[in-house]
Amino acid sequence: MSYHVNEKGYYGEFGGAFIPEMLYPNTEELRQNYLSIMEEPSFKEEFQQLLRDYVGRPTPLYFAERMSERYKTKIYLKREDLNHTGAHKVNNTVGQILMAKKLGKNRIIAETGAGQHGVATATVCALMGIECVVYMGEVDIARQAPNVARMKMLGAEVRPALSGSRTLKDATNEAIRDWINNPVDTHYIIGSVVGPHPYPDMVARFQSVISEEIKTQLLEKEGRENPDYVVACVGGGSNAAGAYYHFLDNPEVGIIAVEAAGKGIDTGESAATSALGKVGIIHGSKTLLMQTPDGQITEPYSISAGLDYPGVGPLHAHLFRSGRGEFISITDDEAMTAGLTLCQMEGIIPAIESSHAFAILEQRKFNPTDVVVMNLSGRGDKDLQNYIDYFKL
Repeated sequence: MSYHVNEKGYYGEFGGAFIPEMLYPNTEELRQNYLSIMEEPSFKEEFQQLLRDYVGRPTPLYFAERMSERYKTKIYLKREDLNHTGAHKVNNTVGQILMAKKLGKNRIIAETGAGQHGVATATVCALMGIECVVYMGEVDIARQAPNVARMKMLGAEVRPALSGSRTLKDATNEAIRDWINNPVDTHYIIGSVVGPHPYPDMVARFQSVISEEIKTQLLEKEGRENPDYVVACVGGGSNAAGAYYHFLDNPEVGIIAVEAAGKGIDTGESAATSALGKVGIIHGSKTLLMQTPDGQITEPYSISAGLDYPGVGPLHAHLFRSGRGEFISITDDEAMTAGLTLCQMEGIIPAIESSHAFAILEQRKFNPTDVVVMNLSGRGDKDLQNYIDYFKL
């Protein structure tokens, strides 16, 4: 059994392209061309060169000595926080801007929650001299002000989503509306492994550089390519998809996905899709989705702007349903405490999204000889205000 996408765009029962007819030409053009473009030597060369010289890859695989001692296992951190723009998001936006150019698009739209994907999109648009519009929920604009300022400095127009919960889901709705209205000249850079096929697979492929590097780096450090476990936080799940990608079909590597339980799974203020979700369709793909008994999408909640999405990418839905992935839900309080622990034990301030992944170390026991790779998907600068407010710093 393979955990990668099949030729119809499905991961098991999840995936597909459930889209309005007006979007069919856009996604079909992408579907027919994305794999062949990614295989072109000139594309590969430019992508690799930008990852190396502009993004700063490879990112280090860092052995966290004090954390390893504390939790009695071997903990390695994949330092995606050291990428240009401060998170893994730029791996995908570099790939997609090159894709857009190959397809002759001269306008880019994107959605963003925490603002990291918006910044990464605005960054590559500035690099290539392409017009950029980023949709962001009004609530997220308020809680991620530094990232909004960055996007504007980079020349992007930031348009607020004023409907619904005014967060990531609503920003995505607005971006899709824009795309329907501008089908010919516009490419939509989706920031996660969500949306209609081929987006989940394309984004996972661009992010797979993470697991590719983990294999090479572990071979050097441990004499073997495969860790015992790979751990990552999951909202839509692109950092996780990238960290898992080259290990998906290797049963010896345990896959652990960490979701945001918010104020608690049963409080009504949560974003733990695996625990609370049912099969449904959101933003063009069939996946697990938090919804009311009559199928209305319920509002997610997390202290982390990047994890409060009501669904999960179809790859992750499949990993959960098939039992290939172990899913753990972490509350706001557990995540914030884990973030502070990492700060004070390793001198690294993590994004609150990543802090969720670290929180499992308090409850999930590993063997002393286990090699556990934690994907540190972003740095905490953007979350300083949240940390200040939470800890009364």
